[in-house]
Amino acid sequence: MGNSEIRRLDKEIQRTQRKLDAVRRGEWWPLTARERLDMSRAMASGARSVYRDRSTTGAENRMDSIGSAVETRLTAELTALHGERRRLITEQARAKAAKKSSGWF
Repeated sequence: MGNSEIRRLDKEIQRTQRKLDAVRRGEWWPLTARERLDMSRAMASGARSVYRDRSTTGAENRMDSIGSAVETRLTAELTALHGERRRLITEQARAKAAKKSSGWF
């Protein structure tokens, strides 16, 4: 454990942050297969509505909803990773303090 675990978590935090930023820009690469399928279905529904000369509001709302759900998922992942990093740092600091207080001067 120690610094290597914290570095691993830092990389994972950066990766998740890049995914979140990409989703906010409207990119699809961070989406899971199920999310991509749902998004494609919503787009197809919107295209069908355009073809039939109807409103695309329902399809647009579904796409927005899927995007919001993806943002929520990635934000939750990011929060969990930050919490785990904080826990590791605290654990490392306690171990260091315990080592100092046990007479290892």
